[in-house]
Amino acid sequence: MLPVPFTQVYLTGRELEYLRQVVEDGAMASNGPFTRRCAERLSQLSGGSDIVLTNSCTAALEMAAILMELGPGDEVILPSFTFVSTASAFARTGAQLVFADVDPATLNLDPDSVAQQVNSRSRAIVPVHYAGVAAPMTQLKEIAEQHQLALIEDAAQAVGASYQQMPLGSIGQLGTFSFHHTKNLVAGEAGALCVNDPDLLSRAMILRDKGTNREAFLAGQVDKYSWVDQGSSYLPAELAAAFLLAQLEGIEQIQDSRQQAYEFYYQQLQPLDQKGYLQRPTIPAECQSNYHLFHLLVADQDQRDRLLASLNQQQIGAVFHYVPLHLSAMGQRLAPDSVELPVTTSASQRLIRLPLFAGITKQQQQRVVAAIEEFFQ
Repeated sequence: MLPVPFTQVYLTGRELEYLRQVVEDGAMASNGPFTRRCAERLSQLSGGSDIVLTNSCTAALEMAAILMELGPGDEVILPSFTFVSTASAFARTGAQLVFADVDPATLNLDPDSVAQQVNSRSRAIVPVHYAGVAAPMTQLKEIAEQHQLALIEDAAQAVGASYQQMPLGSIGQLGTFSFHHTKNLVAGEAGALCVNDPDLLSRAMILRDKGTNREAFLAGQVDKYSWVDQGSSYLPAELAAAFLLAQLEGIEQIQDSRQQAYEFYYQQLQPLDQKGYLQRPTIPAECQSNYHLFHLLVADQDQRDRLLASLNQQQIGAVFHYVPLHLSAMGQRLAPDSVELPVTTSASQRLIRLPLFAGITKQQQQRVVAAIEEFFQ
């Protein structure tokens, strides 16, 4: 019996054609026509926001931290239940990380926990849209505006998702996307910065181009370009952009396939949820998901580990997720005074992610469901 992978890249049909075009044209480095076409597509997806394509979501988050001019003495409030890049991008500026707890249903930032952490040193809130489901942006935006804090969306998992019909990534001053090979839309490794404050755009273009005003030079605005600011080599290779463009052109079929797979799991696992064996994910009414992943919460860590072992023994690629950042070695060094985060700690011990990708077959999903049902018999 063939393994059921946790994730698998879905080809929309033009990826190889576009890669061939780049190779034949001979301009493989960065900032070519495919990069620009990707930015245009992403701008349309984001409600007209300015898009700066990057070589990773980590790079986009680092740019966001620089653009907000964060540094020593500033505090950034973020979830502990997230990937390390959410934190490291801000920690490298010297800003103090302040971890907040998450909602037990969505695993997104809990506004009450955030509000408890705000003080005179707070400068930014960084919500993560977990699993492609929006964080409670109305409440978080109210807190940010009340205390004059920046709101930076980590929408790494949320391209194509929305909140109250507003595209995720377009609500805060800045948003970030990921096109890592585990995401809905892939480029191997790439990302994007969604710039919603026009005053930040010109500097963002400088930061991503090694701190030079090369973009202004190419636009004929200056007669030569030079080093004018800090920055790094944040642009993606044109090969990555070519692959990504084909993915963006096929976003509807990708999202439709993922939604069908998500809904199949949701329906098939309802009896186990009703019996109290597990908890299925929650999508609030105001959120339109992009169905990035399907996760379960079980009773405790022992049961999670045994279920994972059982699924993996049957060649089913189920996995757990984050080690909470406030409990990690680096997190304890950088934020030693973190408050207890009971929901985060509990969820991290009990969560399992099931195989979900565009193109997964009903037969593969039925194998997954049958294995879970057998475990709980």
